[in-house]
Amino acid sequence: MVLPLITSQPMRTIAVLGGGIGGLATSYYLCKNPQVTKVIVLESSSRFGGWLWSTRRSDGAVFEHGPRGIRPAGAVGRNTLNMVEDLGLEGEILPVTYSHIASKNRYLYVNGQLHKMPSKISELLRTVPPFSRPLLLSVASELLVAKSKEEDESIHSFVSRRLGKELADIAVDSLCRGVFAGDCRKLSVRSCFPPFYNAEQRRGSLILGMLLGSGPTPVISPGSLAQRSIKENWAQWSLRRGVESLPESLTEYLQQSGKVELHREATVKQIHPSASGWKIHLEDGVVSADHIISALPAKALSSVLPSSCQPLIQQLQDVSSVTVAVINLEYEGSILPVTGFGHLVPSSEDRGLLGVVYDSVPFPQHNRPDGQTTRLTVMMGGAWFQEVFGPPEAVTEEHLIARATEAVQSHLGVTTSPVWSRVALQRDCIPQYYLGHFSKVASMRGFIRENNLPLSLTGSSYDGVSVNDVIFSGRTAVQELLGTGV
Repeated sequence: MVLPLITSQPMRTIAVLGGGIGGLATSYYLCKNPQVTKVIVLESSSRFGGWLWSTRRSDGAVFEHGPRGIRPAGAVGRNTLNMVEDLGLEGEILPVTYSHIASKNRYLYVNGQLHKMPSKISELLRTVPPFSRPLLLSVASELLVAKSKEEDESIHSFVSRRLGKELADIAVDSLCRGVFAGDCRKLSVRSCFPPFYNAEQRRGSLILGMLLGSGPTPVISPGSLAQRSIKENWAQWSLRRGVESLPESLTEYLQQSGKVELHREATVKQIHPSASGWKIHLEDGVVSADHIISALPAKALSSVLPSSCQPLIQQLQDVSSVTVAVINLEYEGSILPVTGFGHLVPSSEDRGLLGVVYDSVPFPQHNRPDGQTTRLTVMMGGAWFQEVFGPPEAVTEEHLIARATEAVQSHLGVTTSPVWSRVALQRDCIPQYYLGHFSKVASMRGFIRENNLPLSLTGSSYDGVSVNDVIFSGRTAVQELLGTGV
């Protein structure tokens, strides 16, 4: 447990490095704290919002180049909805309930065929392809598996041991490609799926962990919007003008707060300790701050820290990330042979293709209003990008579009060509939590504490890669720094 660094005097100036959703959320929580008098946000690109990036076409169609649906579940989900409500965005929410076809129908593409994943108890009782035995057998026998004494384990090893190799090879391999664009044989179960690890450690079983709880969770009181999500049984939600509306509203909130200076195209070149905190060197000047909260990717932070932070620099450099090609496609008419959220592809089937999201099914409101169209997003690369496509800087958009449309044709039987397409090559967009990630992060924060560095780490490199996790990480950083509730 990190002890709060309780300050006896107001923090005069806090610099937030990075203006993605992590940096913006951190600044939002800083604004709400009376101890803070000034916040300076430094973003290297020309826009705020990071990976939350939407294209709004003039005819009303909306396409997402990053996250597209946000889950309302758990403390972190409630926390985000409370923020959305505070920003006045509740009227923009597009909820998808658990009873919606996009929630009930999720597919895997295995052995050249689409297979619907079991979503009802009756489907767990019988053998459903591509699995060779009823999933309930795997689940029931899990209760008898002894718990591991290892400090960490790969997701593939954990699931193989507890639920069987087939589930790990097909379902979990696909899931990790969909969520992390990563290889479940390398990713850490403790860092990527903490509830699974904690369930085994505390209850000796995933099933008992789900039934009895797997340990303490943060307490977040649900506001009226979060209460509505529980009552209406939301599985996920988006916003009418796309998820980029969230960082846009945060940016507007910060501008109107009177406490925040927002700087675009402000690349941090170097940071140096000073008598009162830090001197932050930009291309065209120097900014002084009492404290820095970094929402930069770990590698980016490592390149600007002073050499006196050498052990920290090395550990930050060890957090690698993967590149994902996101290809948005629009087709005339209703072209899907099945309806659902989309399908994932295990690495054994196609290493380069991670999955296809049927965007028009969960969010038809994002289709152009006139005429029937189908919007799809094809996701490619991830941990396999270099192996399949070569260096990101050398791959052409034409090649990626051809590969994406070919997948839509072979997986979904679509014979027409898309009428519109857009490629977003998201370089180093998802950090990979490899084995031992949790101890590496604890060691980084230990170094900061032991050396009394006026520095906090937040963002997707450390405590979870989802939008909810990143927002909550910003809230936690502010609470630990200022020692008060938000």
